[in-house]
Amino acid sequence: MIIDTNVYLSHWPFRHLEGDEPADLVAKLRRRNVVQAWAGSFDGILHRDIASVNLRLAQACRTSGQGILVPFGSVNPKLPDWQEDVRRCQEEHRMPGIRLHPNYHGYSLGDPVFAALLSSATARRLIVQLALCMEDARTQPPLMRVPPVDLAPLAAVVNSSPGLRLELLNCTSNIGKEQYRAVLSSEDVYMEISMVEGIAGVSRLVHEVAPPRVLFGSYYPFFYLESALLKVQESGLDEASRKALCEGNARRLMGTSRQGAPFSSSTG
Repeated sequence: MIIDTNVYLSHWPFRHLEGDEPADLVAKLRRRNVVQAWAGSFDGILHRDIASVNLRLAQACRTSGQGILVPFGSVNPKLPDWQEDVRRCQEEHRMPGIRLHPNYHGYSLGDPVFAALLSSATARRLIVQLALCMEDARTQPPLMRVPPVDLAPLAAVVNSSPGLRLELLNCTSNIGKEQYRAVLSSEDVYMEISMVEGIAGVSRLVHEVAPPRVLFGSYYPFFYLESALLKVQESGLDEASRKALCEGNARRLMGTSRQGAPFSSSTG
């Protein structure tokens, strides 16, 4: 069984993606033995009405999720009243976490507002997912060039945020290994495998980072789900390590970060 910590609902603004309708996405996940998928919304990248984005996400996960989709709300700390968006994610939508896109929302990880956002999320026991990039710069539209997030300030921010649960998404190889190591030296920082490249790339990552810190993520439907599955298949990991990567590590992270009533995908 698999817990996919990185999928998206709604529509990528620059091209059509196969599987971007919730019913199609869930059907593919079920066929590939995904029992839970942590879902963000592509709308959260460019839309300014974040409250509506998160409401639609929660409703889609309830009505179309078939018990699989778990919503992770968007928060843009450069918009007014972002604290209210954090509150709604936890209190109204019962989301277990939030998903951030700093390079699209126009702030650096050294910006004081980022530290304030982490503090707010930690106080509410929310998992924080930090998307480092969304698309290879070579395929981006000329008028929408968005470089990967600069990780350099993150280690200091994480070390001053006790209790933070942080997962790095879309960990592109354009970011240096030294920056990843500095951040992952903290006890509760994780990363997923969707953009890991090269033969035995997942195996190398597990041994470099430590097995409990690596989670399964596909970045479906932007990437093919089968790509992440093949990375695990060819990794050569033993059964216990593979099970931890595909399911156990995510269950532990979710279990240590939930409080209150969990998100329910039932329509009732």
